[in-house]
This record gives sequence, C-alpha cells and structure tokens, in this order.
Amino acid sequence: MADVALIKSKLRAIPDFPKKGILFQDIFPLFQDPLAVETLVTHILHHLTSSGLPKIDVVVGLDARGFLLGPLIALRLGAAFAPVRKAGKLPGSTTKVTYEKEYGSDSFEMQVDAVKAGQNVIVLDDLIATGGSAKAAGQLVAKNGGKVVEYVFFIELTALKGAAVLDAPVYSVLKFDD
Repeated sequence: MADVALIKSKLRAIPDFPKKGILFQDIFPLFQDPLAVETLVTHILHHLTSSGLPKIDVVVGLDARGFLLGPLIALRLGAAFAPVRKAGKLPGSTTKVTYEKEYGSDSFEMQVDAVKAGQNVIVLDDLIATGGSAKAAGQLVAKNGGKVVEYVFFIELTALKGAAVLDAPVYSVLKFDD
C-alpha cells in the first residue's frame, strides 16, 4: 500500500521521549506535507466507508491530537464532530469519566449534548498504547447514549495490547511492535 508507506515515511522517531527507553513516533512532520495529510485522511475515509460500518453520526476526537483530523473526517463523512477534553476545559454541562494512567489517574469530559441516544460513533486519536484514554472516551459515548462502532488510530503500539481493553473493533493505519 503506497499510501501507508507515504504516511509512515513522514513520521519521525524520537528516541528516549517522553522518557528513557521509549521510541516516540512523532506525527507532526506529516502535517508539513499537504499531500501526506490528504493521503492519511483519504486512507481513513476509505476504510470507514468500505468496511461495512453503519452510517457514522459523530466523530469523537480525543484531546488534543484527535482534533487534528477529526473535524475534517467528520465533515467528509457528513457527521458531527465532538471533542473529548481533559476535565474543566469544556463549557456547559458535561459528562465525566475518570480513568487510570500509567502513573495515577486522569479525567475526560464531553458535553452532554455532543452525542445523542442511538447515534453511531467512531472514536479517533493519533495513537493507541494501553487503551486507557480511548476506553474512557468510549465510556463517555455510552453514558450519552451513543454506540462506538469503531476506534480509529493513526498508530498502534501492538506490544501494549491496548486494543484488547476496548469494546468495539479497532482500526490502525500503522502498527509498531516496539
């Protein structure tokens, strides 16, 4: 797949970030190349529209990298976009979920009217590692009455088995074992 090869070629591996022993896959160089961004968006859209999923009503993007492509993908699908943010960052009434991280816990919120009962939702983020933040986003969708039909990521770190903790299928454009 030439599109996946182009996307992968735009990543930058940063050793020992954010801590020693981690090989961080930096997605930001991809955004310096409009063709690479379009390729990533088109790849994800092709997957979503050709894999037998029901009509997507809402794209939920996770704070903050899920905001980079989430609105564009939602627009092209004819769907709404709903941000999931860290607690205290959204105005109005919100639904809140607390989840465990590697070192402690964190909380995500979503506005109560961002997903309505019965809506089909995809959750979008740049990376899945342990799956904690994506799982929390899925719980927010469920609390608001929606149904996650798929979790979509630019990158999956397969060794951390994050997909196993999620309640819907996972699609990742790129998979890394390390």
